[in-house]
Amino acid sequence: MHTLSNNVLGIKVASRGAELQSIYSKVTGIEYLWQAGPEWPKTSPVLFPIVGGLKNNTYQHEGKHYQLNRHGFAREMDFVLADQTENTLTFLLQSNPETLKLYPFPFNFRVKYTLHSNMLEVTFLVENTGNNTMFASVGAHPAFNVPLVNDTAYEDYLLVFNKAEQADRWPLSEEGLIAEKATPFLENTVSLPLKKELFAKDAIVFKSLQSTSITLVSNKTKHGIKMRFGGFPYMGIWAAKGANFVCIEPWCGIADGVEASGNLADKEGIHSIPSHGIFERSYSIELF
Repeated sequence: MHTLSNNVLGIKVASRGAELQSIYSKVTGIEYLWQAGPEWPKTSPVLFPIVGGLKNNTYQHEGKHYQLNRHGFAREMDFVLADQTENTLTFLLQSNPETLKLYPFPFNFRVKYTLHSNMLEVTFLVENTGNNTMFASVGAHPAFNVPLVNDTAYEDYLLVFNKAEQADRWPLSEEGLIAEKATPFLENTVSLPLKKELFAKDAIVFKSLQSTSITLVSNKTKHGIKMRFGGFPYMGIWAAKGANFVCIEPWCGIADGVEASGNLADKEGIHSIPSHGIFERSYSIELF
């Protein structure tokens, strides 16, 4: 386990999956991140080289078929701590014979955690170290404790968007694939009150929100978090059944649609990275 702190907050990150394990405020005395548990054994998985599931867990590239589980393999692999400074931790996963069997692209994938006072910035850097175009997606899956403080309940909290949203929800099939048609969900509103029934049919998936930040708040406490995610075109909101957390998931990728062709280059949300190019995205979590 690797730790990093300043005079305001501290984080813990595991080598396995470069997964954030703790975001603790020295000012509020609150642990903001879900601490795993029987409802869901993760805390904040890193999603790479795909986000979501593939149709039949299979994709095609240059005439060959490959198998990849939901959200890719990075969350189940050991990263190395490549660099540490006073305010940063940088983890590295490199392609190897094991990854190349699943995903035929040489790469360096870095996850960088940076502390800025009461804010944590998380940066994904995907470097194509091969000679051909690489196709990849990245995403985040952090789970935040709800309720955050004693004497509040799950239903006391809501998510607040920084712009009014007229946004449809894209349902997921039993196989975790995106349905052909969306259903109306947010009706010209900036808020989504939390209740556990919201997630009875898996995650709430949005495409192309107008907002670039979401704030978790309650009128019964002054404490919460604000996530900024400019540059991530997809968003998932999710919680395990009956669990006391909510995941706010900025994605640069999305699960296959039920009618997906299976061709990786044509996959919705996939990014083409030229030879020796770098794809970079960052999101941040502000604590209060």
